[in-house]
Amino acid sequence: MDTTIDIFQGLRPRLFGIAYRMLGVRADAEDIVQEAWLRWQHGGIDAARIPEAWLVTVVTRMAIDRLRGAMLERERYVGPWLPEPLVEDSAESPEAALEAAGDISTAFLLMLERLGPEERAVFLLHQVFDFGYDEVAAMVGKTEAACRKILQRARERVRAERPRFAVGREQHLALLARFVEASRSGEAARVQELLTEDVSYMGDGGGKAKTTVRAVLGADRVARLVVGIERKWTDRGHHQLIEVNGAPGLLTWRDGQPDSVTSLEIREGRIAGIYVVRNPDKLGSLPKLAGRPQSS
Repeated sequence: MDTTIDIFQGLRPRLFGIAYRMLGVRADAEDIVQEAWLRWQHGGIDAARIPEAWLVTVVTRMAIDRLRGAMLERERYVGPWLPEPLVEDSAESPEAALEAAGDISTAFLLMLERLGPEERAVFLLHQVFDFGYDEVAAMVGKTEAACRKILQRARERVRAERPRFAVGREQHLALLARFVEASRSGEAARVQELLTEDVSYMGDGGGKAKTTVRAVLGADRVARLVVGIERKWTDRGHHQLIEVNGAPGLLTWRDGQPDSVTSLEIREGRIAGIYVVRNPDKLGSLPKLAGRPQSS
């Protein structure tokens, strides 16, 4: 028979996956999972008829409360807000895979920003984690009818932005390599060939690192921006291939320090979104990746 520790550890990736998708901040998600563990030890073990349902309920409700406060903070955020990149040494790590349940891409997490806390919880629990309406209702403290209405409203709000095409890893890697090569060529036209017409570039500096203060839109403008940035820093840095939110991405080193994490949104074989996190508060877990040989 599994011990209580075994039960919790077996569910931990799912609990983290829910909390991270709700909040987009790794440290906050880990805090919530740790708090769930403490509650599990102090009364939860005896109260839980179904351990998974009990623990998911605890994590979901804490995440809803935490998100309400976070949304107010994000209204005062300097420049675009991007989720903290979930960077792992290997795509096989438990937290990177998040039990392979649904999408954890930056584009998907940004899409969720259109939803309020309860909408986000209902959407994730039903659409991503496959809980039934009766289970979701119990987890968020609503009736089944209310959850159905909430989910319908959430679907309408995100339908136009949901990723429509799955991108294979090899295709993603190949396009990423071409993007780096084109950026370093100094020729904006080469970069532009890889972009969709409506491509967007978003940089998150949080007021602590220099980047764009708003999203840059359009293939021509984005291509010129990317080439300009690369030209400025070519002699002082290099790119390292890493796993970012379950897909290939780039860790950029400048002057020997982690400077940014870049992830791409790909649509029909072209780059539709470029997301660059430079806020040092969101790069705290990156030094452990130093010295990896995969760089360009």
